[in-house]
Formats: sequence, structure tokens, C-alpha cells
Amino acid sequence: MKAITATNFNLPGQTSVYKGKVRDVYTIDHELMLMVVTDRISAFDVIMPDGIPYKGQVLNQIAARFLDATADIVPNWKMDTPDPMVTAGILCEPYKVEMVIRGYLAGHAWREYKKGKRLLCGVPMPEGMKENDAFPEPIITPTTKETVGHDEDISKEEILKQGLVNPEEYEMLEDYTRKLFKRGTQMAREKGLLLVDTKYEFGKAKGRIYLIDEIHTPDSSRYFYEEGYQQRQDAGEPQKQLSKEFVREWLMEQGFNGQEGQNPPRMDEAFSREVSERYIELFEKITGEKFIKTPADNPQERIERNCRLFLESR
Repeated sequence: MKAITATNFNLPGQTSVYKGKVRDVYTIDHELMLMVVTDRISAFDVIMPDGIPYKGQVLNQIAARFLDATADIVPNWKMDTPDPMVTAGILCEPYKVEMVIRGYLAGHAWREYKKGKRLLCGVPMPEGMKENDAFPEPIITPTTKETVGHDEDISKEEILKQGLVNPEEYEMLEDYTRKLFKRGTQMAREKGLLLVDTKYEFGKAKGRIYLIDEIHTPDSSRYFYEEGYQQRQDAGEPQKQLSKEFVREWLMEQGFNGQEGQNPPRMDEAFSREVSERYIELFEKITGEKFIKTPADNPQERIERNCRLFLESR
């Protein structure tokens, strides 16, 4: 299947369209959203020139499952999934922060730690840790949510100082974040995985806080295999993981790390296929079900038709 990297629909009641790093978001009647999860892939906040077949379907279907499985913790924006690559839901005003939570010293946190930093977003990190060690307790390390360019680390104190979130609501976001991470950790362990770190986004509609966007997908989260984790740590070996980190590592090997003026490298067909297989592997591992590929014929027509059918039926 050829990757779907863009859509250009004109849907009934459409009032705006926003194209993010991965998602094409259609606003309907100023109150609903149809989020098309494309096969675009981004790293270091840069969209890569090549898409990954089936990636959008994987992300959308994993996110839908976890949104349903956590709706008792916090209300979420999802109303329906009219297509394997589309979620329909409530239009919310997003908070201008992303709530990142980390159970292990990995990825960005490790890169900062090995530079000698022991504070991340104002949160202390213990001395003497190795890459991929578990934190004594999960830590929340928020980032800004930028429409253009890189999201930046930010402390709770700075969020409150800048008025990005008011104190009462920020406490609620932290509480939701910890509870969601605990549920995600439990669900991952049931499938033999460790939820290493992830991010959550929240928004408001009619005065109510909602969990929005995707959760617990390989784009927003990092997973290790539980089996053999401790043995690999004791031996100083890399962890076997399911996440987008291997794409970042490949890009860094090509000399790309998202710095201004750099152009991302092209992914050849073999690497693109490997990335696609990794995404499918995570879907099957985290859900315990076989991934069913959508038909390759006329995917754009299918997506638009299913969106229109949803709008007609509401």
C-alpha cells in the first residue's frame, strides 16, 4: 500500500482544516472534529519527506482503544471512529502544554542526563542512574505545545508564571496524567511490555476538561519488552523496545537531529517497510490482536466516503 501523506477534502459543514505534523484535522460546524491520521512521520518536530504505509491506521486504532479504556479516568474527545484512519470527536480548545510523564530514564531525559543535568523541567533526577533505569516514581516533565517549530521543556512553575494553565486546572492535569500512566502501565504489563514514557494532551469544551489527541501509541510513547529487561540492564545492553526512537536513532546516524538548516534524509523502501512492520508489531503486541490491513484500493475515496457517512448519520 502506498503511504497516505495528505488529504484535501471539502466536507459538509466544514469550517476549517488544520494540517499538523501527522494529522489533518477538519472542523465541522465549529463544534466537531474529524481527525484523519495520515501516514506522515515526524521526528525532532520535523515532518519526514516519506510516509510509512499503515502507520496512520495503527496510530488511530491504538489510540481509540486506549481512549475507550481510560474514559472512566477522564472524559475524552472521541465520539466515533468512522474509518480505520479517522477519529471523530468534540472540538476542544487545547491547553498550550503537553503533559509528558516518564517512568524510566530514556530518550530525551537520558540525553539531558548524560550531559550532566540533574533537573529536567524543574524535576530532580537521582544521581547514579544508568540509561533505561526506572525512576523511583514516574516524573512529569511538561513541554510547551508549539504550532511551529520545536516544543520546549518547561517547568510547572514557569507554566503557572506564564499563565498557560491556572493552578487549579494544572493540578487536575497532573492528577489525570498520573492516573492515565498507571492504567497504561497496567495494560502494557498484561501484554508483556513496559510503558517507558508518554505524553498526554488536554483541552476544554464548555468549561469541561477533556483528554484529546492520541494516547499510548508508538508516536507518543515508548515501550520496552518486559521479558529480559533486567538482564539487559544488568549487562549494560540496549533494551529491546517498541517506539519511534529507532527512527530518531537512524536519523542521527545520517547526521540529522532537527537543527535549523538541516534537511531530513529520504527513507529508502527497505527502511520504510521496516518502520511499517515495527508499527504493526506494536499494534499486535499491545492489543493482542492481528492487525488487519485496510484495502489498498482508493484509500482517499474510502476515507472521504466514511467521513461523509458519519456526518450524515449524526
